Amino acid sequence: MNKLSLIIKREYLAKVRNKSFVIMTFLSPILMVAMVVLVAYLAKVNDNESRIIGILNQSDYFSNDFVPSETTSFVEFSDVTLEEAKDSVASLGFDGLLYLPKDSSLREVTENSFFYTKDAPPTQVVERLENTIQERLRQERLHEMGISAADFAKMDANFEMNTATFTGETNLKGINEIKAFIGGGFGYLIMMFIIIYGGFVMRSVIEEKTSRIIEVIISSVKPFQLMLGKIIGTSLAGITQFAIWIISAGILLLISFAVFDIDPVALNTGATIASSMGGGLPSVDHTMQLYAQELFKIPWVMLITFFLIYFVLGYLIYSSIYAAIGAAVDNETDTQQFIFPIILPLMLAIYVGFFSVFSNPHGPIAVGFSLFPLTSPIVMLMRLPRGIGEGGVPVWELITSIILLIVTFIGIVWLAAKIYRVGILMYGKKPTYKELFKWLRY
Repeated sequence: MNKLSLIIKREYLAKVRNKSFVIMTFLSPILMVAMVVLVAYLAKVNDNESRIIGILNQSDYFSNDFVPSETTSFVEFSDVTLEEAKDSVASLGFDGLLYLPKDSSLREVTENSFFYTKDAPPTQVVERLENTIQERLRQERLHEMGISAADFAKMDANFEMNTATFTGETNLKGINEIKAFIGGGFGYLIMMFIIIYGGFVMRSVIEEKTSRIIEVIISSVKPFQLMLGKIIGTSLAGITQFAIWIISAGILLLISFAVFDIDPVALNTGATIASSMGGGLPSVDHTMQLYAQELFKIPWVMLITFFLIYFVLGYLIYSSIYAAIGAAVDNETDTQQFIFPIILPLMLAIYVGFFSVFSNPHGPIAVGFSLFPLTSPIVMLMRLPRGIGEGGVPVWELITSIILLIVTFIGIVWLAAKIYRVGILMYGKKPTYKELFKWLRY
């Protein structure tokens, strides 16, 4: 045990004292925050861009239909020809000219209308004009059919089914998808950590093997102790780096948003959420309040606790495989044939997890992938924001998933140690899957 702690300490200090590790530890949060702030700032500038559109209305319609907004204003031309209006719009630097010709009917006016611009017009500008014209056409058709706008609004109102739990709590449309995204975010962190720091373990083994220093170390330390020490030491270094990233990035984001006066909530407005989650909600503010209340109801302490459990167990399983691969090959190029089978379950967990948990979180696919050890650290976290017990993940599924992870970890570490013990002292030969199976029998 004393030798194991020395190996862990050695691996940890070797990683955290590495210049590239130190540089990336402090540079990565700055780059990530800079990218987020840049995107947010550009979105803010883009949304606040003011547009001026000229209107040449020669028809008897659309007298007061085009209403200006905070970002779009309209300038009407009268007693000029179309060519004169085009020249005026171009010389004044307007964003475009809407031409409504004089025709006998509204339908003919809209069919012969044009929007002239210097370049291809932005989609949102064209859609705004189209919506205004479409609404005027709808009103005209309703008038011809003898139907008032109020009556049509009643007929066209969207129906939204009221849903509630058996205990009487109202369900919000789309809240399950939001919870799945939150759990998926935790699962994605696990996947990225496994890929990045599992690779560190593999490269560390390859470096020591190619430098032949392993021959000296292995004479005084058991291969299993050396492999386990590398895994734990590297993981502790990764957790240290990860913690620094989260804390520093959070502080930098708050400072950057305050300096550049960026409202993160305004970048994803409640109107978008309300429309995507279903119309007919009382108001945007009320809707956001309801969704905020639901998010606060998520058992965050439980979720973070199980995130750490699945994080540790999942990383230990995959890093053991990475260490075995590093011991089996002589250089990083030879690892390519073994890497894809490792990453495949992680990718499958992300894509199938979102697909199954969104549509049916208690279905056989979601349950199966949340129990299978190589995918459960990701898929189970997608289901956990709904809670444990009634309406959430059954207790037996959660316990079974963790037990299977522990058993799998023990089994994989045992198998990986066999490959590690043989492969760490073998040089000059590319191993095949057939040879790896032979090593397992030694």
